[in-house]
Amino acid sequence: MATISEKIFSRASKSDAKAGDFVIADVDCAMAHDGTSVLAVKAFREMEVQKVWDPARIVIPFDHIVPASTDVAANLQHDIRQWVQQQGIPNLYDVGEGICHQVLPEQGFALPGRLIVGADSHSCTYGAFGAFGTGVGATDMAEIFASGRLWFRVPQTMRVTVVGKPAERVSAKDLTLHVIKHIGADGATYKAMEYYGTAIEEMSISGRMTLCNMAIEMGGKAGIVPPDKKTEEFLKGRAVDAYTPVYADEGADYIEEVNLDVDGLAPQVAKPHSVDNVCDVDEVAGINVDQVFIGSCTNGRLADLEAAARILKGKKVAVRTIIIPASRTVLLEAIEKGYISSIIEAGATLGPPGCGPCLGAHLGVLAEGEVCVSTSNRNFKGRMGKGGLLYLASPETAAASALKGEITDPRLV
Repeated sequence: MATISEKIFSRASKSDAKAGDFVIADVDCAMAHDGTSVLAVKAFREMEVQKVWDPARIVIPFDHIVPASTDVAANLQHDIRQWVQQQGIPNLYDVGEGICHQVLPEQGFALPGRLIVGADSHSCTYGAFGAFGTGVGATDMAEIFASGRLWFRVPQTMRVTVVGKPAERVSAKDLTLHVIKHIGADGATYKAMEYYGTAIEEMSISGRMTLCNMAIEMGGKAGIVPPDKKTEEFLKGRAVDAYTPVYADEGADYIEEVNLDVDGLAPQVAKPHSVDNVCDVDEVAGINVDQVFIGSCTNGRLADLEAAARILKGKKVAVRTIIIPASRTVLLEAIEKGYISSIIEAGATLGPPGCGPCLGAHLGVLAEGEVCVSTSNRNFKGRMGKGGLLYLASPETAAASALKGEITDPRLV
């Protein structure tokens, strides 16, 4: 009886893969962004390999420092553009197209049953589509570029079942933070997590992407939601290839089973400087805020901008507020639906599609001692600027806090 991960690795390695086995697996799709492709390409060149294994299976989005903020970044990006052209890679998503973890699903690369490897730790996002998505280092990515294969240890799997209906204005980010609080920042180290239960089934694709995106914040190798009709509907007309969904067998061998009831769950906030340092919003309500950031690969999708716009519409923010769509597609849809005008009229600043201040390198870095309510995925010390204090929250809580200038329960605005 096999888990989803064991089945995906069995196909990819052409073996009967079990948790704990070391396998050489064929990668279905490989991704490196502007921040990691530089090192991957350097290692690829040092290997003296002339051509990548399959140009059509490599995706290079520019998202981390876009548009380039320094001549160093500009020159590095220029070099990667030239390499992509030389290799005949058709899937370059240049400045303004969006964040890698949003672009890959939008463009139909994240498919059920596939092994998708990215040179970025939040590549676990692709598990929202029933794929095994995981991150690797740049030198590992160079090996994939060269051969299309890489060694893996097949992870053990935790089964996480979430039931119940959260309170009003409580979204997937709150549920995700609650799961992280329960499991802990290292509670799923090198494990895959399969998500089940009514709360997961009712979650939108956007919400599932938020959930799986943060599997790495528990040490997880992957977070996976079994594909269903919502998955099929999302992929209709956009999947780059035919796919075969994979499901765990009844009686599959799980290392641990976690059961959570989120009925009536309040908005959640992760306090500095650990993602599992989570509490109900009322515990930190009233803390003064210097900046609010709504965006990132965790919460920059259309549903997130809609949630923020509904709270901000007709009002004015009290602190600097940066809102960045996850992709050009999201931006265009948000413009069409009127969310962007509501956001800008409220006094927020709109940034170009990309990662923005999330990694502390671009557009909205914090000063020493400043407090930011952020919808991103990490609040480590120095993450968004040396000496900044990050409180992770949902778009709803972030927007409410922007209006009040202090951490605020979104149900009260």
